[in-house]
Amino acid sequence: MEHLCLCLVLCAAMLTLGKILKIMFQDRKKSTADVPPGSDGFPVIGETLQFMLSVNSGKGFYEFVRSRRIRYGSCFRTSLFGETHVFLSTTDSARAVLNNESGMFTKRYIKSIGELLGDQSLLCASQHHHKILRSRLINLFSKRSTALMVRHFDELVVYALRGWEHRGTVVLLTDLLQITFKAMCKMLISLEDEEELGSMQKDVGFVCEAMLAFPLNLPWTRFHKGIMARGRVMEMLEKIIRERRNEINSQNNHHEDFLQQLLAVDNDTPKLTDAEIKDNILTMIIAGQDTTASALTWMIKYLGENQKVLDILIAEQSQLTNKASNKPFLELEDLSEMPYASKMVKESLRMASVVPWFPRLVLQDCEMEGLL
Repeated sequence: MEHLCLCLVLCAAMLTLGKILKIMFQDRKKSTADVPPGSDGFPVIGETLQFMLSVNSGKGFYEFVRSRRIRYGSCFRTSLFGETHVFLSTTDSARAVLNNESGMFTKRYIKSIGELLGDQSLLCASQHHHKILRSRLINLFSKRSTALMVRHFDELVVYALRGWEHRGTVVLLTDLLQITFKAMCKMLISLEDEEELGSMQKDVGFVCEAMLAFPLNLPWTRFHKGIMARGRVMEMLEKIIRERRNEINSQNNHHEDFLQQLLAVDNDTPKLTDAEIKDNILTMIIAGQDTTASALTWMIKYLGENQKVLDILIAEQSQLTNKASNKPFLELEDLSEMPYASKMVKESLRMASVVPWFPRLVLQDCEMEGLL
């Protein structure tokens, strides 16, 4: 029996060693002059651990890219989550990939993001499916919907500012995440119950934390917690959809939100399945909450460092306040009265991108920056 166990261990060790040697040989074979320079890291896991440590550190994602750009140049390769990634950081390369006039690229997110958002999500759908989803979801951003969103967002901000007056310290990003989360839930599904909002925000937080976690679905991992949280969010959305349909059938409906428009019968546009609705509501909550809160945090940081810009902005807002003194909250038309604020927003987004990573899948061999 002992000999049998020893043989099995030796066989497993030899197979593992053979696989590692094969990977190492392949890596050496790939490292020719015509491919991007870089490191494939450890066998199988690549540089995933270094990437995760960087993302979760105070320096963030940029540090991972910065250190390798110094070492290898503006185009480098690495291995993350079991796949080869090539990072491009020049304006011309980014434009070529994102505009995709050559048709050589398509969207592709890492496995963990796909499993957490769902394969029906706009971010994870195939090219054909993406067009169908986009044609259905783009109609949600009507003038009326946007006007309602502006009013509700302003109401939330005013309420928050009143609370800040009596607090010694405000952790800006934390409070802004709460404001943007409430705004997205109101706009998408008219969810305002504090207990349900708290539960949903906690679970969405777990999903966000797991999106760049190592996709190991074991009970103690962050990825597993995210998968479990996604399940609870799907259950809550399913319950809301079921209740909303009952209201529609009983003609006792008073909601003006995205979900209502998605459930409305429209013969001119393809109807979305419940799975598509749930995956994309979760996607829009995460996208709207996180990116907006991050952008606002950066803007306030930059304003604190540029007194002249802040003074001009205050003057513009004061002028608008005098003109709209009879209104309890901002309206959509008021945004056109903020040309300087609009420029400030765009400049802040230029200086600190809130979505620094735009993964695309290469469909065929191509040459970028003189490299294959």
